[in-house]
Amino acid sequence: MLEKQEVMASPRLAKYRFYLRQRPTLLVVLSVVTVLFFLSVTGLAKIYFGQRESLGTRWFTRGLADLKAANYAAAVTEFRTALLYSRDDYSYQLNLAEALIGLKRTGEASAYLLNLWDREPDNGLVNLELARIARQQRRTDDAIRYYHDAEYAAWPRDEENQRREARLELIDLLLQNKDIGDAQAELIALAANVDDQPDMQKEIGDLFLRAADYEHALAAYRTVLRANRHDETAMAGAGYAAFQLGRYPLAQHYLGLATTTDSKDIRSAQLLQTADAVLHLDPFRPQISAVDRSKIVLDDFAVAGRRLSTCPLPKSSAPGPNGSSSSLDDEWNALKSRMNTVGLRRDPNLADTAMDLAFRIERETNVLCGTPSGADLALLLIAKLHEGT
Repeated sequence: MLEKQEVMASPRLAKYRFYLRQRPTLLVVLSVVTVLFFLSVTGLAKIYFGQRESLGTRWFTRGLADLKAANYAAAVTEFRTALLYSRDDYSYQLNLAEALIGLKRTGEASAYLLNLWDREPDNGLVNLELARIARQQRRTDDAIRYYHDAEYAAWPRDEENQRREARLELIDLLLQNKDIGDAQAELIALAANVDDQPDMQKEIGDLFLRAADYEHALAAYRTVLRANRHDETAMAGAGYAAFQLGRYPLAQHYLGLATTTDSKDIRSAQLLQTADAVLHLDPFRPQISAVDRSKIVLDDFAVAGRRLSTCPLPKSSAPGPNGSSSSLDDEWNALKSRMNTVGLRRDPNLADTAMDLAFRIERETNVLCGTPSGADLALLLIAKLHEGT
């Protein structure tokens, strides 16, 4: 019986032993098949995603071309199509936002930009576009904050020009809102970081004029003129800045050049006329003879008298030099009889007294009757020029 069982078990044992001998081979084959299947799936996936990426890139490239050509509607469609193949692509979303801005669809653009800002709050272009949208919506504080962030943010290319553009727009916004101090600070920082390129210096000069920083404006325009002494805009700007600074000989020089170069420059011509009058009617300018000084004092006294006749002042409007209640008209009439060449020669202090009266007349009539013109304006400017002297 035992022998019979051994005989029957022998074939089974043989099969089992055969299986054991073949098992490594089978495992190898199955492993190879599995690897090949995995590689095939991976390859197909790469092909699939590669095709998607290629299609996204193709639509994105088309969008960039239309965006550059200001075909904003087509660009929006193309960028949206590109996003179907790569929903989270930063560049696709950013350029879509710019195309939407081009279509004045700032609400949609803002949604994209805010999402991008959350992902990269130091992105310069995102901050700049958000600043522009906030400015359009009159959210001035937000606009200023985004402009500041754009100034110091990361820019992928053309960094200095982009930073400069952000700062220029910020300065313009500050000037529009009469934040003169902040605008001047930004302008000084801008001027310190630009070269002597004439176009840039001219723009800086114009902005300094708007900010009433005439010293820096004059410096910028003179930089332009060193590069091109025939630049009409720089001549006029330098003349205007020098005029506002009370540097009338320099203003006369630049304004003379400006009007000679451009006969249609009315503002420069008017300023030149006033600067000429200031220099002609100022008896305190250096290197002037006693005879000429006396003549100028007499002329100025007469100018002030004529101003009084066209703009009479109330009796109590201006106390006299001794604290009396006499009017400027009374003072002028009391001094009139002594105002001649002989009187000025006999009394060394008479010229100063007459000019002090003329200056007070021009100041008072300026308040009561408005800014004068011609010789009266010149006397008012001379009075300001010598205040405290």
